[in-house]
Amino acid sequence: MELTWNINQLDAYPEYEGSENVVFTVHWSLTATEDEYVGYAYGSVGLTLDSEATYVPYADLTKEQVVGWVHAALGEEQVVAFETSVADQIKVQRNPPVVTPPLPWG
Repeated sequence: MELTWNINQLDAYPEYEGSENVVFTVHWSLTATEDEYVGYAYGSVGLTLDSEATYVPYADLTKEQVVGWVHAALGEEQVVAFETSVADQIKVQRNPPVVTPPLPWG
């Protein structure tokens, strides 16, 4: 099973403490894929701004860096919960707990 974290949108202040385009909210998604099955989750996290921090210029941000921010903001327990949830979606698709067979009298 492949798990992919994506960043769908960044909300930023045009100016904050002398820096431009300072990100304060990250909108993310998580996709699990296995064969033809797909599990999906999405959400957003707010970032704590620190006027003492050194900001990376917006143009220099990388997906990996921002995904790291998402993981840090969610916390390890929540990251694992989301990854388990999308994996469970695939398990349910593979082995549905409820089915609707055709009527026997056809």
